[in-house]
Amino acid sequence: MIKLSVVVIAFNEERNIARCLQSVQEVADDIVVIDSFSTDKTKEICLQYNARFIEHAFEGHIEQKNWAVTQAQYPHVLSLDADEALDDTLKKSIKSIKNSWEKDGYYMNRLTNYCGHWVKHCGWYPDTKLRLWDSTKGAWQGTNPHDKYEMHAGDKTTGFLVGDILHYSFYTIEEHLNQTQYFSNIAAQALFKKGYKPNWIKLYAGPLATFIRGYFLDLGFLDGKIGYTICKIMAWGNKLKYHGLKKMYKNKL
Repeated sequence: MIKLSVVVIAFNEERNIARCLQSVQEVADDIVVIDSFSTDKTKEICLQYNARFIEHAFEGHIEQKNWAVTQAQYPHVLSLDADEALDDTLKKSIKSIKNSWEKDGYYMNRLTNYCGHWVKHCGWYPDTKLRLWDSTKGAWQGTNPHDKYEMHAGDKTTGFLVGDILHYSFYTIEEHLNQTQYFSNIAAQALFKKGYKPNWIKLYAGPLATFIRGYFLDLGFLDGKIGYTICKIMAWGNKLKYHGLKKMYKNKL
């Protein structure tokens, strides 16, 4: 049987972290929380669940998660955010895999709770994630703030686990609006650093296309009023990102 480290990054997560840590008690042989200097009760709660609590300055989502992996006691790692938890089916799947580890990494679905509503459409489900892996064979990559774990080039094998990561995203629509604005600014800065320049399609057609994809093609309308709200905010975020990028080039000139 392999030994499994559960790695969590956190910042001011007192309302979520207990649920996250409670859900991994049956599968974890090591739990480490990497915290970017919370000012609430996050540390106190983590210590109650016998998690190793390490403070580390936040330098970006990808950078923080890659550093966090280096603090794991074992090479086999399950990575979660503080606002996530394992459902019972996924717990059983992970316990089974620990007894018969065959792949280099394992994908699993993520189901998001938005203001008390489980979102099954809008492109938000199944939202498959690679979250369980041999950390010697991959790394966090992507463009901040949208990180994703990728296996190193070569003959790597992956599998799929039954069950869901339960993602408790936003408790209010205002939280979604605030995070969208924050993330859009980070994304614009990342694109600017890469020398990516916006065009009129991204600036003007992009937001509309984002709404149409989420609400109609991804059946967001089946989530009712919540689905409409989610798709509208996603379109707004797309607009903020590219108009922010345009403004950065304008200020540079």
